[in-house]
Amino acid sequence: MIRVGTGVDVHAYAVRGSVGGAPAESGGLRLAGLDWAGEPALAGHSDGDAVCHAVVDALLSAAGLGDIGELVGVDDPAAAGAASTGFVTEALARLAAHGWTPVNVAVQIVGERPRFAARRTEAQRVMSALVGAPVSLAATTTDHLGFTGRGEGLAVIATALIERADA
Repeated sequence: MIRVGTGVDVHAYAVRGSVGGAPAESGGLRLAGLDWAGEPALAGHSDGDAVCHAVVDALLSAAGLGDIGELVGVDDPAAAGAASTGFVTEALARLAAHGWTPVNVAVQIVGERPRFAARRTEAQRVMSALVGAPVSLAATTTDHLGFTGRGEGLAVIATALIERADA
């Protein structure tokens, strides 16, 4: 048996840059399990890694096991500043406990920055190792339209394919 799930995550930048321009100050961005020097951090209770958050929601959704809010809440002091890669690990453990295993995950990042292409292979390697299945990543802009186009934040959409571990 196979199932598909979708996850979406949106975060504002903690430090906003000029309209469509460079960040007002640098440092702090964590995205797809990587640190991005010179980019502003995403606002969030944890490290704000929107790729990891969307992947968690996609995996849990596929298995019918809820969403990231049921896994770790924003009121949980243990999650304050936590690495979102740990949330992916927790979601995978929950899937395994219910007999599911990931087949692959596709992720689309929507935003003007960071410029993703130069680190795509590295990010795919990190996320694939974390998930234990192929993770493909793509990025696009919105041609300066909306909050992502103004450089206020980014959005991530993930689709996960899972199968019964005993199938």
